[in-house]
Amino acid sequence: MRKILIIGAGKSSSYLIKYLLDKSESENLQITIGDIDVENAKKLVGEHTNVNIIHLDVFKAESRTEAIQNSDIVVSMLPARFHIEVAKDCVKHKKHMVTASYVSKKIEALDAEVKANNLVFMNEIGVDPGIDHMSAMQVIDRIRDHGGKMIMFETFTGGLVAPESDDNLWNYKFTWNPRNVVLAGQGGAAKFLQENQFKYIPYGRLFRRTEFLDIEGYGRFEGYANRDSLKYQHVYGLDHAKTLYRGTMRRVGFSRAWNVFVQLGMTDDSYTIDDSANMSYRDFVNAFLPYSPTDSVELKFRHALKIDQDDIVWDKFLELDLFNHDKMVGLDKATPAEILQKILMDSWTLDKEDKDMIVMYHKFGYEIEGEKRQIDATMVVVGEDQTYTAMAKTVGLPVAMATLDILNGKIKTPGVQIPISKEVYTPILEELETYGVKFNEKKVPYLGYNPLNL
Repeated sequence: MRKILIIGAGKSSSYLIKYLLDKSESENLQITIGDIDVENAKKLVGEHTNVNIIHLDVFKAESRTEAIQNSDIVVSMLPARFHIEVAKDCVKHKKHMVTASYVSKKIEALDAEVKANNLVFMNEIGVDPGIDHMSAMQVIDRIRDHGGKMIMFETFTGGLVAPESDDNLWNYKFTWNPRNVVLAGQGGAAKFLQENQFKYIPYGRLFRRTEFLDIEGYGRFEGYANRDSLKYQHVYGLDHAKTLYRGTMRRVGFSRAWNVFVQLGMTDDSYTIDDSANMSYRDFVNAFLPYSPTDSVELKFRHALKIDQDDIVWDKFLELDLFNHDKMVGLDKATPAEILQKILMDSWTLDKEDKDMIVMYHKFGYEIEGEKRQIDATMVVVGEDQTYTAMAKTVGLPVAMATLDILNGKIKTPGVQIPISKEVYTPILEELETYGVKFNEKKVPYLGYNPLNL
């Protein structure tokens, strides 16, 4: 039997495990799942027989090495910073490797050894990064194959709550790591290309520079810029494109309200607050406002941010219970960002019956036979439940499909890579469509870059 080792059975692993187990008989697969929490892995496996579940601490070299040696290919679903030790063992013992994470410099440095051993190290094969790469390159390559020249590419992705579970004024709930949501956009100015001009948006202005996007059947969304839109310019072969923009999607109005937290300093993760454990939510808010012997915290908040009492934005903050003096932070030596995360998790954690949603939107501007044209492509995936989420589906299925395609020799070009070649994306995108993960393309008049609020 062909042996697949999956390291990590977290929230994004449900579809990955199910897919490979469903294929285990026909593809002659033996699946081993290694995790610190074996009970969680057992819940995902059920009564299936072609699977072993082992307790695996990735920091214990002996057990990690043994598990990797006993496999033909390794799928690492660990946090990105932990992949490197697994990758080194895979090189040493000549095993293929698949991850959904961004390629780190340490992983990239292994490329020569990976190629020398004729191995495939497939990275960035989740949803974003992953499906975004594959779906973009499929259209870009098709345009080029027909003699077209790319002049504009914009792409947006959002992990959101499904319409039927959208029951708060922010139109948002946490569908992935809450900490990443709170810290989004930090670490430098957002950088993109607009009509051959470099544009920069500092963090303090990021959430007030948005672009509107409409998706048929799902209404209007807004997008704000990712930190570095030019990261994949050369990788995608877009060196001569005039406009290149990568963004994150939210429902309209989210960014305007979130900007209040940014302006107050509540998303800062660089220092800790004294006696934070004994603060109430109201105390936390008040810590960022000027002293007044007469004005209430609510009044100071609205005056500082110039929010009218009848503004819907004000209702959003009331809904979060920000001014409650009975709810305690309860976190010792916490940063503002950590405290804000705790407060938001009270309101934005998915309920048992809630469903999540992944939304992706691409805009392709190109020139062919002297005429400028545009294709818009959208994808919407709604989760089934709290185990089989849209996030797990769009992350786990591409990982699983790439793993099997490597084993079956469909993907054979060696090296540390991401899924931008036809060899990789063609079979995976075709199979994803059978699972309801597909794009709807529409030809629209070419308008160039939409300068709304930018």
